[in-house]
Amino acid sequence: MATHDLNVARWKKLREYVLRRDSYLDQIALRYGKRVEATTVHHIFPREFFPEYTFCEWNLISLSNSSHNRLHDRDSHKLTNEGFELLRRTAKKRGMELSDGLRSVLT
Repeated sequence: MATHDLNVARWKKLREYVLRRDSYLDQIALRYGKRVEATTVHHIFPREFFPEYTFCEWNLISLSNSSHNRLHDRDSHKLTNEGFELLRRTAKKRGMELSDGLRSVLT
């Protein structure tokens, strides 16, 4: 079996795990007391820029399509300000240092 096929299978299993972990609820909406169904799993640290975090559970969050669209541009994959703030909060929680120029690369 090719590596790509293994990664697809691994991603599908992890995606389902994260949705179950988050009770199929949009975690951004839940922060504001709203219960919205999650249908997407978002990489807080974008996999295009941080492939080493692609399969890290701490880097994944369940979202609705609406919330997902608010976090990054779907064509360029650049983060919005809201998406970058989520990344910043996650990094702080994990004790990670962010470089000064990171925002300009990701947004």
